[in-house]
Amino acid sequence: MGRKYFGTDGVRGLANSHPMTAEMALRLGAAAGRYFRKDKKSHRVVIGKDTRRSSYMIEAALTAGFASTGMEVFLLGPVPTPAVGMLARSMRADVGVMISASHNPYHDNGIKFFGPDGYKLSDDAEIEIEKLVDGDIALAAPENIGRVQRIDDGLGRYMEFAKTAFPRRRLLDGMKVVIDCANGAAYKAAPTVLWELGAEVIPIGVSPNGFNINDGCGSTNTRTAAKAVIEHKADVGICLDGDADRVMIIDENGVVADGDQIMGLIAERWCDNGALAKDTLVATVMSNMGLEKHLSRRGITLLRTDVGDRHVVQAMRKGQFNLGGEQSGHIVMSDYVTTGDGLIAGLQFLNAMIESAKPASSLAHVFDPYPQLLENIRYTDKDPLETDNVKAAIADGENALRANGRLLIRKSGTEPLVRVMGECEDAGLLRRVVGDIVTAVRAAT
Repeated sequence: MGRKYFGTDGVRGLANSHPMTAEMALRLGAAAGRYFRKDKKSHRVVIGKDTRRSSYMIEAALTAGFASTGMEVFLLGPVPTPAVGMLARSMRADVGVMISASHNPYHDNGIKFFGPDGYKLSDDAEIEIEKLVDGDIALAAPENIGRVQRIDDGLGRYMEFAKTAFPRRRLLDGMKVVIDCANGAAYKAAPTVLWELGAEVIPIGVSPNGFNINDGCGSTNTRTAAKAVIEHKADVGICLDGDADRVMIIDENGVVADGDQIMGLIAERWCDNGALAKDTLVATVMSNMGLEKHLSRRGITLLRTDVGDRHVVQAMRKGQFNLGGEQSGHIVMSDYVTTGDGLIAGLQFLNAMIESAKPASSLAHVFDPYPQLLENIRYTDKDPLETDNVKAAIADGENALRANGRLLIRKSGTEPLVRVMGECEDAGLLRRVVGDIVTAVRAAT
């Protein structure tokens, strides 16, 4: 059965437009509250958010919905997404909610749900909540309306937890670190953790105003941080996205390392130390073929999943693997966290620098990537992938790349976009193939 409201990462859309309205947030909160509150015992929900102005509106609506079904509501304020998963588990909550559209611009927003184990909800749970949204939701009696309270130490709990992912008694003394928080949820936590661990910190993207999240900064726009690394002669830069579940690393020369390079580094190090479960890294179909071939030479298996960190985590849990992620910068280390955590991944990289006594540039380039092209084509109501011309162009492209490359064409789960990705050792052939498919898709929109 398909899902009506939930996409690849919760419910997401344009703020104040369906389904990201206060009315829908109210019903989602009530539906989730009814789903999790199956008896008369006390049940808890923890709610975090990023720094978008619309997050405050959605927080209020969700709160009313949960309280109306008898849930006790604990408001965390602006916190990273991984903090919600961690706190849902540590505070014995039945459900955790993060209000964020992650790396999207301020005008988008989203609602992500976590279960009591700190992991994102299953497809089955989301489908059941959707059924409740569209039905008659049984409200609590007046005497059973849930209480609402703010939790002042939630962010502090997460910061102390993040520091436990760094070796005990090891410090970042003498290291100069640029941290770009994308004017998002980690604007307080990330610089504080790095400073408390001993680093000299150059913070940027730490002045949120409700509208500047991910605007010219963060993991999706690393130019500002790269410039700061060069200007301040920093040892390394760490770029987070709006909800801090993604990371990009910038070396001392201003060169960016994406999630594939970071995963490759961690996988190698953990494998060498006997810490990589079953010598396997879980990544998506978007990860570069160069990473797969490099790891294979090291005796490490790359297990691919569909796009989306929830698919990565599902495969990790099923196979009992402890490292996975995405090229986009989601790095999931299940020994520490239940979802992507940009800050903890960044700390792993800093620890590698200290233990190896090597500069960031020596660690951030683990493999030579295959030439890769990704084009995003926006469409309206008509699905261009269903047209005969587009199907023919894709078939021709697959035949052309069959010997030394691959194609991946899919629709985005969060935006009305067709994503055309290709990889090939022959860059010229790759440009021609991707260009032909993009032309066909645009003609069909």
